[in-house]
Amino acid sequence: MRYPSCTRASCLFTSSVPYVRHAHGAAVAPAWRPSSALDEWVQREARPISLRRLTFFGRTLTESRLLDSANYCRLELPIRRIAHRLRDIQTLPYVVVANPHLAHVYELYLRAFERFRRVPEIKTLEDNDRYCKVLEETLKEHATVIPRLAIGVLEVKELMKPEETDKFMNTMLRSRISRRVIAEQHLALSDTFSSSWHFPHAQTHDPHAEAVGEIFLKCNAKEIVERCGTTTKEIVKRAYGPHVEIPEIHLNGDLGATFPYILSHLEYIIGELLRNSIQGVIEQRKSKDAKPPPIEVLICETPQHVNIRISDEGGGIPTQIFPHLWSFSKGPRREKRLENLARVPKLLGTMQEVRVPDENRGNYESKHGDSSHHSGSLASLTSRPPDLRLGIGLPMSKLYAEYWAGSLELHSLEGFGVDAFLQISKLGNKNERLTTRATMDAV
Repeated sequence: MRYPSCTRASCLFTSSVPYVRHAHGAAVAPAWRPSSALDEWVQREARPISLRRLTFFGRTLTESRLLDSANYCRLELPIRRIAHRLRDIQTLPYVVVANPHLAHVYELYLRAFERFRRVPEIKTLEDNDRYCKVLEETLKEHATVIPRLAIGVLEVKELMKPEETDKFMNTMLRSRISRRVIAEQHLALSDTFSSSWHFPHAQTHDPHAEAVGEIFLKCNAKEIVERCGTTTKEIVKRAYGPHVEIPEIHLNGDLGATFPYILSHLEYIIGELLRNSIQGVIEQRKSKDAKPPPIEVLICETPQHVNIRISDEGGGIPTQIFPHLWSFSKGPRREKRLENLARVPKLLGTMQEVRVPDENRGNYESKHGDSSHHSGSLASLTSRPPDLRLGIGLPMSKLYAEYWAGSLELHSLEGFGVDAFLQISKLGNKNERLTTRATMDAV
């Protein structure tokens, strides 16, 4: 059974409640009612952005430009980002969307769509202040989306092919990244404009600034690896005890390589890779007396890219796991992943969610600017034990890497170790990779 055709008018099914439950507590399908509100919005294409374009726009921050940013955000979020994802959900089998976790996500998206599409044109700074409050509220609401989606696709494993659920999950999360980039960049620009040191009538931004909104202009690969390594070591110590011997991280190559990037994206990727490597080495050698082999990190800079290779001797990835490495829905560890995800009510997909207090981090933010003040986008996930494995870190890292036209590959030699290869577009001139139209096939 599936929804009626979504290619005709009046095909939007909205719900007055996320889902209802019988007296015994079992979730049942939402109560749907027809509406034609979505059809016009879903026909419009997204306007892709690049880091360079965002940087150029934010460098010359005037009142007029800030209002332009607000109206771009006002139109882009509901029309070209949320609307397409609502349509994607509608094309899934009805029994799949009746899953309470996926129904909850649908309801969140629907509320955001209705809220954003009703925002009038933003003409004044006071209008923008009100709009920023709406953005912040929505970002907080959607902190539950990742675990809900992850649990939902695992629970409907028998109702859809793994390839279809992975395609759905990748599309949903890629779009989620794009929405948060747009929203958080506008919030950051609004904060910059209203800060005490900003002069409203100035025509240019500080040419020596380290960041424009959420974009760090000169991310240094060496510094980020070192900082993520320090954080990850503390996390691992909390998991295995303070007396466990942590492998050293050796850095080589082009240690001065810099590039524009969104710091939280890069920290998440490198943090996940280092955590996997460190835990792999510890678990491979925890019954041995020998000093753990180091994690080798090589940074290579080319005219177009910065490449980071992270190599460990942690025993490699088991043969039965490797084919499912990038999948959200398949693999032999489904039940354990469900159990662990149920312990995580919120997940934003940032390194800071699993970090311990770090004075070095504070020093870095003082030097380069603090990107953690927006609506919990870098909020700590304090309820997550440091050794709680969710099974989504690598697939999400790949999505983050590919979003700005980069790549992430893993090569494993079982019994020895893993080489992870992260490629980053150095110039920041590549458009975001996103799905612009609903492409999910109905089952």
